[in-house]
Amino acid sequence: MNLWHNVRVLNALANAVSGATLLAVLAAGLWWLSQRPVFALSSVRIAAAEDHALHRVSPLLLRATVARDVRGNFFAIDLDAVRAVFETVPWVRHASVRRIWPDGLEVAIEEHRPLALWGDGRLVNTFGELFAANLAEAEEDGELPQFSGPEGSALQVARRYAQLRAQVAPLHVQPDSVALSPRHAWTVRLDDGTTLLLGRDEGMPLDRRVARWVDAWPQVAASLGRRAEVVDLRYPNGFAIRTLAQLADGDARGRAGAH
Repeated sequence: MNLWHNVRVLNALANAVSGATLLAVLAAGLWWLSQRPVFALSSVRIAAAEDHALHRVSPLLLRATVARDVRGNFFAIDLDAVRAVFETVPWVRHASVRRIWPDGLEVAIEEHRPLALWGDGRLVNTFGELFAANLAEAEEDGELPQFSGPEGSALQVARRYAQLRAQVAPLHVQPDSVALSPRHAWTVRLDDGTTLLLGRDEGMPLDRRVARWVDAWPQVAASLGRRAEVVDLRYPNGFAIRTLAQLADGDARGRAGAH
């Protein structure tokens, strides 16, 4: 049977062509409508994210970022691209972006909250993430502790700091620096000048070794009559009290023995 003499096939083809034409016309109409000036972005509202406050993010820099890098209209704007632009601004940890009909955007900003200084000059936030920002601004509310460790260990060091801070609180001190060596040995300096050698987290867990020292230290300190410079907690059955000179001498002998 000749296709062109089949009425049903011809009707189906005609309907398909009509439908495609209608869709093309609608698409063209929607595109034309979306390009009207009424939908051009004319306002970008910036605010703090819920349960957050903005202390260090610069409003001037945010406005300059909007003026320089945010372009498009209500329909065509790439929200992920806008978010990425705002997250390049110093102190911005996260930005969420949504459209506001018919010509605006709303941007909610979450700031980094500085927890410590990292060994390479960057900062550590309260999520254990590294970021770069002005150090003077970071310490506006007081001096920050010092963290250091191998690549990728910032979160681990931040968690250890939080644990240690809670453990030594009964002694009315707090960690001033927390260092994790490439061999995963921990060293902590307290804000009274005492250095704790914790070693590696093997054998007796570190938290138990620290707890044992915290319990015993008030009586030991009273009998000692002075502040300990170095407390070595690497022993399974107790701890040793050393001076910096003894520690340096031990290190020097170790280096000599290595030769």
